[in-house]
Amino acid sequence: MFTGLIEHLGTVSDIVVDANGCALTIANAAPILGDCHIGDSIAVNGACLTVTEFDAHQSGGWFKVWLANETLQRTDLGERKVGDQLNLERAMGAHVRFGGHFVQAHVDSTATILESKPDGDSLRLTFELPESSTLLPYLIPKGYVTIDGASLTLTAVDDTRRTFSIMLITHTQEKITLAKKPIGGKVNIEVDMVGKYVHKSVVAALGGEDAGGIKAMVEKVVEGVLRKKGLLV
Repeated sequence: MFTGLIEHLGTVSDIVVDANGCALTIANAAPILGDCHIGDSIAVNGACLTVTEFDAHQSGGWFKVWLANETLQRTDLGERKVGDQLNLERAMGAHVRFGGHFVQAHVDSTATILESKPDGDSLRLTFELPESSTLLPYLIPKGYVTIDGASLTLTAVDDTRRTFSIMLITHTQEKITLAKKPIGGKVNIEVDMVGKYVHKSVVAALGGEDAGGIKAMVEKVVEGVLRKKGLLV
């Protein structure tokens, strides 16, 4: 489990691709390797990955992870190049403050950066989900979303356009990679897991199987109540 509070920016130093996946080496990572062990989980741009090798001292500290084809298909990590920076967060410890939100680092989908606008010292960013996305029901204004591993607050959601927006204050712009990504670039999205459970529970309670049919099910329930009260014939 993670919090979505990025601890450090690492740098891609080596990429080895084969038919089964990709080995990614991330350098300049010493600040998060002091308590590292083989098999530990580190969220890399929001994807929970397993440390397969590491050295906390050599060349500023580095660690290696393996990306399965599933991870490459679901995230933007297959598009990263040597020299790119990545958001890093270790799995949360029981003794630390919980400052973000519950993040599994299981990426749901990618989104595309549609717009970037300065607002004073802050930066407003708007993202577009693919047409096939089913994530919109879990995105609400002032709710949580994880973008490239960073826990952020939604400022706007447009279901018709399949877009959502966030704002980055100056401090956040300096601590994560998001402000440096270009228009048209992809980001990794994980929606709030609490929202997923609530949504599924409501669907189950209404006796439906299709998560997209909640509105129809609610209307059916209301119609049944009105008929029983004789207000609808």
